[in-house]
Amino acid sequence: MVSQAGAVTRTNLWQSKRARKMAFAAFWYILLGLTAVMVMMPYLWMVSSSLKDTGELFTYPPTWMPQVLRFQNYVDAWNAAPFGRYFFNSVVVAAAVTVGQLVTCSLAAFAFARMNFKGKNLMFTIFISTTMISTQVTVVPSYLVLKELQWLDKYQGLIVPFLANAFGVFMLRQYFMTIPRDLEDAARLDGCGRMRFLWAVVLPLSRPVLAAQALFAFMGNWNSYLWPLVVTTSERMRTLQIGLRYFVSQEGGTQWGLFMAATVFVSLPVVVFYFVIQRSFVEGIASTGLKGV
Repeated sequence: MVSQAGAVTRTNLWQSKRARKMAFAAFWYILLGLTAVMVMMPYLWMVSSSLKDTGELFTYPPTWMPQVLRFQNYVDAWNAAPFGRYFFNSVVVAAAVTVGQLVTCSLAAFAFARMNFKGKNLMFTIFISTTMISTQVTVVPSYLVLKELQWLDKYQGLIVPFLANAFGVFMLRQYFMTIPRDLEDAARLDGCGRMRFLWAVVLPLSRPVLAAQALFAFMGNWNSYLWPLVVTTSERMRTLQIGLRYFVSQEGGTQWGLFMAATVFVSLPVVVFYFVIQRSFVEGIASTGLKGV
């Protein structure tokens, strides 16, 4: 009888712990689900507004579903400005900067993480300290440099200043430091040089953090507004973010329906790119080490 009572007690305790665990998990799932909905609400409202008539946008109370789906807004928004050229420019700039940053950040991060040379820590500290300098502070001197190089209103002016990124070097360096030294020693015994070790061992093991850096670089340059506005003067060199200003007017008022439609297809490539590398991006953010500088 005592043995049976003990077994019943252990079963009840196990069931109680399981119930508490399930309740705790359900609470977090619900909380995360509500958070995800709140984060998605502005984007969903943007998509909804892009399919509405201008008069319907300002009705009260506001409605989520349009009374009449106006897909014509997308056609009108596309034809309002040379968005085909803007798309081409944005793709060229964002892709070139992304590839360039992956190359330069990987090389610099490998040097800071795996090589020993005099003044390495001091140099790295000074290099990382540049992240505290606001981009707006460097606009004027950067503009003057590009003017002397005659790179204004050219792809070089949009691409070259962003081919290196201090935060990208920091993130990759922290990840490279987590790769065991045993792999490098074994590679050296097999006659593998530094560049081959970087290409054949380090970079394949670093795909998650490379995906994260690629997303940061692509998204940052795709959404860039101030720099293209400063260094470009002709329509053929404008990017998508500059093109959005065609729908904002102080005289005639903002064309909100067309503006929202243009914003949807401008933001769509970033969303698609994120979903393509989502798993690697999340893994890279979660697994990037934070060893001491």
